[in-house]
Amino acid sequence: MGNRGMEELIPLINKLQDAFSSIGQSCNLDLPQIAVVGGQSAGKSSVLENFVGRDFLPRGSGIVTRRPLILQLVNNIAEYAEFLHCKGKKFVDFDEVRAEIEAETDRITGSNKGISPIPINLRVYSPNVLNLTLIDLPGMTKVAVGDQPPDIEHQIRDMLLQFITKESCLILAVTPANTDLANSDALKIAKEVDPQGLRTIGVITKLDLMDEGTDAKDILENKLLPLRRGYIGVVNRSQKDIDGKKDIRAALAAERKFFLSHPAYRHMADRMGTSHLQRTLNQQLTNHIRDTLPGLRSKLQSQLLSLEKEVEEYKNFRPDDPTRKTKALLQMVQQFGVDFEKCIEGSGDQVDTNELSGGARINRIFHERFPFELVKIVFDEKELRREISHAIKNVHGVRTGLFTPDLAFEVIVKKQIVKLKTPCLKCIDLVIQELINTVRQCTNKLNSYPRLREETERIVTTHIREREGKTKDQILLLIDIELSYINTNHEDFIGFVIRKGWLTLHLSIMKGGSKEYWFVLTAESLSWYKDEEEKEKKYMLPLDNLKLRDVEKGFMSTKHIFAIFNIEQRNVYKDFRQIELACDSQEDVDSWKASFLRAGVYPEKDQVISLGINKTEEAAPAETFSMDPQLERQVETIRNLVDSYIGIVNKSIRDLMPKTIMHIMINNAKDFIHSELLAYLYSSGDQNSLMEESADQAQRREEMLRMYHALKEALHLIGDITASTVSTPLPPPVNDSWIPETFGAPPIPSRPDPFSAPPQIPSRPARVPPGVPSRRPPGAPSHRPTIIRPAEPSLLD
Repeated sequence: MGNRGMEELIPLINKLQDAFSSIGQSCNLDLPQIAVVGGQSAGKSSVLENFVGRDFLPRGSGIVTRRPLILQLVNNIAEYAEFLHCKGKKFVDFDEVRAEIEAETDRITGSNKGISPIPINLRVYSPNVLNLTLIDLPGMTKVAVGDQPPDIEHQIRDMLLQFITKESCLILAVTPANTDLANSDALKIAKEVDPQGLRTIGVITKLDLMDEGTDAKDILENKLLPLRRGYIGVVNRSQKDIDGKKDIRAALAAERKFFLSHPAYRHMADRMGTSHLQRTLNQQLTNHIRDTLPGLRSKLQSQLLSLEKEVEEYKNFRPDDPTRKTKALLQMVQQFGVDFEKCIEGSGDQVDTNELSGGARINRIFHERFPFELVKIVFDEKELRREISHAIKNVHGVRTGLFTPDLAFEVIVKKQIVKLKTPCLKCIDLVIQELINTVRQCTNKLNSYPRLREETERIVTTHIREREGKTKDQILLLIDIELSYINTNHEDFIGFVIRKGWLTLHLSIMKGGSKEYWFVLTAESLSWYKDEEEKEKKYMLPLDNLKLRDVEKGFMSTKHIFAIFNIEQRNVYKDFRQIELACDSQEDVDSWKASFLRAGVYPEKDQVISLGINKTEEAAPAETFSMDPQLERQVETIRNLVDSYIGIVNKSIRDLMPKTIMHIMINNAKDFIHSELLAYLYSSGDQNSLMEESADQAQRREEMLRMYHALKEALHLIGDITASTVSTPLPPPVNDSWIPETFGAPPIPSRPDPFSAPPQIPSRPARVPPGVPSRRPPGAPSHRPTIIRPAEPSLLD
């Protein structure tokens, strides 16, 4: 078998198997193993029981094995069994082992003959076994019986593939001899995942049940459907023997006698039977583990590195140490504060690329959502003009007002400012929700201590809610401050000025010709100055009874012209009934016309003769207009002033909202977490109860430490084996170096490959390949050459 180092390989894999199975990661590393596959009633269970020398597997009709059974055989002086799910309990009575397998199967699959891929781990210690690990899988079936799922065939197939597809898994394909080998379910599925036959070992059962005059000699000599690892025949107990509780040792002796006495098998009796199968599997699994050690070592090292950081804090862990609890509490509160600040302020590490979170979401509320809520406050134009009209009339009372009243403007502006309260409070609510979500996200790291997480969330959330009231009070105070004084001297407020700009004033050549002036249009008048400094006023024209009309461009002129005239045929400027104003482009003309429209000066063509009222679609609806053109102009003036001032207030609120929320709520929450949270936690309850671990965390720590130590031990053992031992494995049962690289049947002499070596001569008998174990007993005559018949079909074709 080699040396002690090699003998440690299979127990080493057993330890790894247990470590990974206990934490639900049995498939994480592709550990070397042997999977037993075959059809129902092929004799898989009998083969395993013969290995152990005890009856311990469930028996019956239909699917008996409904979960994978990882059977770890350990050579030991004492004989007993252990289950991974029953830690510490030793089973001496193997009838109890069978009952436990059935009960554990039903716990997961129920009693309806369903199957589950979750394995049962059973370890059997016995002086009668060699170190060996096998996985007993459910037998393949074609038809669902009883209350089995209709797709039971596909479920079993998928489960088998889950194990045997891995390159590290040897396949023990069990086929009964009393069925056609070409129809073997086990060999068929093995060929799908191992077409070159590198991992498949054939087992032929029920040799004693073949029809009289027939035998499986060609199969066992690896001639019929060759496998690189060959076939081994076994004879199990019959159902009558099992029911009669025939001793397995007696059955093994009968098996030995059968091979020695059968004329077709006596020459290979030393290579047949359960004992030889067990030795072969032990040797092949050991060799297989040795071959896969380099890849396994690299996987173990990568697993160890990934665990190193997490396990660091667990290495010297003492759950009841008050010093550790104090230290852990301080560290976790400090880490929570750091995480919260990073979520709000942004950080380069652990950036979420899937969605916005923390500070980015709050920033979006500040600069996208809140301005959008302000814009959504749409004025009802008809209602607003009606309110302005009523305000002007009520301010004037019984008098007829000549000028636009300031008081009406203030009343309307204040009414619009009050509407800002709703979106401001909504903005605060959205920010609070994001803050609470951020707190919950940052307390995820406290999951190990449920009470600590619960108290931390409660304390911080309560503090944020307290600050919510102060923040809302402050925002409402800001709005009240805006209401307390309407600052019409603000630099951005247009006041009564609607537009300023350069225009060309056209007069006759005798009166001074055309000249550019700086024009200022207010709600009451049109004035022009010598230049932009507005120091030297040339003229001021009241807007009462003025209208606009278009003027055709002159023949030699490149400018676009419009005119202002008095509808009562009075002079507008000096002795001119109208003045003509020119712009460089038609767009400028249209823009100035729109400004005059806002000042209440309308185009001539839209005049209604009887009333002199503008009723175009561009202006407000007809019913909003007064019978008095002067009142209409005052309404238009206040409407423009309200727009201007509300724009100023909105700009101020948009600027102050984020600043107020950041100062009173967010920055305060950060300071609270850093400076006061720990004190609140100490005062909220007993420190020991706060730092009680969750059951899941304690279990996770134990499992992680177990896995960590198992990985370290495995790497140590692997290093010891490869560094200080020299193994000399036994040769495999079949020396397959002569098989072509296609891993099919030997080449047919009558169809040589034109691109290969010279063709074989058909009349020349094939030589026995060098190193192939002799098909004859040592004393047999040598005049019968062993010929591998090329015409036979191969499983590997």
